[in-house]
Amino acid sequence: MTIHTEEKPYKCTECNYSCKHSLHMKYHIRKHTGEKPYKCGECDYSGRKPEYLKNHVRQHTGEKPYKCSECNYSSIYSGKLKEHMRKHTGEKPYKCSECNYSFIYSTRFKEHMRKHTGEKPYKCSECNYSSIYSGKLKEHMRKHTGEKPYKCGECDYSTITLTYLKNHMGNHTGEKPYKCGECTYSCTSSVRLKQHMQRHTGEKPYKCGECDYSSITLTNLKNHMEYHIGDKQYKCGECTYSCRSSGRLNQHMKTHYWRNRISGANGIMVT
Repeated sequence: MTIHTEEKPYKCTECNYSCKHSLHMKYHIRKHTGEKPYKCGECDYSGRKPEYLKNHVRQHTGEKPYKCSECNYSSIYSGKLKEHMRKHTGEKPYKCSECNYSFIYSTRFKEHMRKHTGEKPYKCSECNYSSIYSGKLKEHMRKHTGEKPYKCGECDYSTITLTYLKNHMGNHTGEKPYKCGECTYSCTSSVRLKQHMQRHTGEKPYKCGECDYSSITLTNLKNHMEYHIGDKQYKCGECTYSCRSSGRLNQHMKTHYWRNRISGANGIMVT
């Protein structure tokens, strides 16, 4: 009778990795050395394993040999097809030990676990922002770069996220998919609905550190904080008016706009 053991005689001297085969160890060591001998002839990609290069080359050729038998999905990678098939089978092998969530994808599972651990590995190099998600950091960086890749086809509006664009499009279509279960209120944004629901619950999560003021929205708290600072930094370019909030300045500017329109209609030049 043959006895199969789990012996892994090849051990890495840099970390605690071990394996059964010398070739696997050879590939692993390249993680530490950075060696990537398998190079693409079409671009500057290089990989530490021949199969990595083979998969990469398919991005140039468009070949997707791994095909789903249930739908028209196909992939460059066998692992991606295996994950995709779980959508059809309903299998969710990655289960959270802290709550009842389970996931199809290991990447989603890892991201979820960070909610429990508090880990935020994706950090902004310009400010103290950090996130669980690499995609959220990418979106955040656009605040620093000014990039707004999502553009409205109806007006000149552009924004940093697809979600913001979808919310904006409701202004053109009139669609308000987010509806309150307590009253007739509806809106174009899930964030606005969440803020609205706080009117029903009485929740005011934004609290002043100087007094007992609290608010439903961060904007209201920022406006309130200017009373503690005392500086009226928002100044009118038409007159001597100044105030502590951009919202109040916008309201004030409307008085100039309508005064100018009314005076223009009466043939009076306003100076």
